[in-house]
Amino acid sequence: MGHYGLTWLLLLASVVSVGGATLETLRDENGKPYRYAGRLNNGPVRIPVSYQPKAGELRGVWIATVENIDFGTHANAASFQQDFRNILHSLASKRFNAVFFQVRANNDAFYPSRLNPWSRWLVGQEGKRIPGFDPLRFMTEETRRRGMEFHAWLNPYRVIGKTRLSKRAYLATLAPENFARRHPELVLEAPLSGGQRLLFLDPGRPEVIQHVVDTVSEIARNYDVDGIHFDDYFYPYSEFGNIDAATFRRYNPQKLSLADWRRANVTRLVAGVHEALAEISRRKGRKIRFGISPFGIWANRKNHPEGSLTAGKESYFAQFADTRGWVRKRYIDYIAPQLYWPFGHEVAAYAALADWWAEQVRGTGVSLYIGTGAYQLGQGKIWQNPNELVNQLRYNTKHPEIDGVIFFSCRSVLNPSNTIMRGGLDRVFRNCWGRPATVAPARKVYPRFR
Repeated sequence: MGHYGLTWLLLLASVVSVGGATLETLRDENGKPYRYAGRLNNGPVRIPVSYQPKAGELRGVWIATVENIDFGTHANAASFQQDFRNILHSLASKRFNAVFFQVRANNDAFYPSRLNPWSRWLVGQEGKRIPGFDPLRFMTEETRRRGMEFHAWLNPYRVIGKTRLSKRAYLATLAPENFARRHPELVLEAPLSGGQRLLFLDPGRPEVIQHVVDTVSEIARNYDVDGIHFDDYFYPYSEFGNIDAATFRRYNPQKLSLADWRRANVTRLVAGVHEALAEISRRKGRKIRFGISPFGIWANRKNHPEGSLTAGKESYFAQFADTRGWVRKRYIDYIAPQLYWPFGHEVAAYAALADWWAEQVRGTGVSLYIGTGAYQLGQGKIWQNPNELVNQLRYNTKHPEIDGVIFFSCRSVLNPSNTIMRGGLDRVFRNCWGRPATVAPARKVYPRFR
């Protein structure tokens, strides 16, 4: 038959038609089919042969301010404005239509607040502002002017992610008006490796829940944001023992188990934010959407019958975040799981996770945006394929439930750190996003808020 005849038969066997869509078997650089769920399921992965953009798909990017990852400090309004305009201009040229800007990284604010101090990541010192300038008002106006969405990204609990100082010593470094400094009894101290510690607001305390709900409400009332966005930090990823034992004894009238009680605490916060935003939306006559970007694995099927075909860390058990429950109860308007793994991952394969999340939102009315790890390209052995992101976007089009993607993070998107990352992102912008997306979801008119 010859080499070309064998190749043709292989291609025929690799291409199928499902529901009117033509799919091909996805293969690695050696021609070997990717396994659907790594070592958990070796079925083939099939993806559409081309990317077909969806009307209204969201093309977002996270702009992280913590440790000035994506946005540096600024001494004056002019430099802040110029940097932000440059970012928007570059993102718009690449056909993005939404930004998720971190306005609360460490119990602080990128806007004048009666509840939280000015962020240290703004000018380099907590509590210090750029005189006469409101960064958040400027950013929302500038983003809207370009027809893009602006989502205010908050971390609800984190005081500091890592410090060698004791709790008392670290809190003394904060601005006097910082909620954590004013209420040290509401701050938990979790040990980390190397003699370091994590400080976070105690999720089990009603005062903490109210403070975060009030913080969200302050933003939603005063600014024309399209959405309020929480990231994946709830209870710490690391083991933190019984540091909340006193809170558990005092605030557990239903006598729940420790794990169920912790999950109920986080869910109480999510429900409270949902209710506050619904009321503010009604008053404004415009929907302010609430979304969360959790760790990509809710639970592994071996530990929970409703879990995914994965074997990694689980947010349901490790962080006490019942992300699937929030979708089912419609406490959120969208969910953006961080699927920062490639098709070839052994225990958290992209195909299995994308399918699982699409199934969870089906019929709920909750939008699904995939959190995409642009920063991973070229960084490890299984991230060497420059077509990985394009293939993930093609795979997403199998599911009508997937309404878009959010890339982490802006620095990687605009200044790729290696040739594979640069080439992979360029293929997304040329081959998938050659044309602008139509109006993104937050620009739609929601009848109940007319």
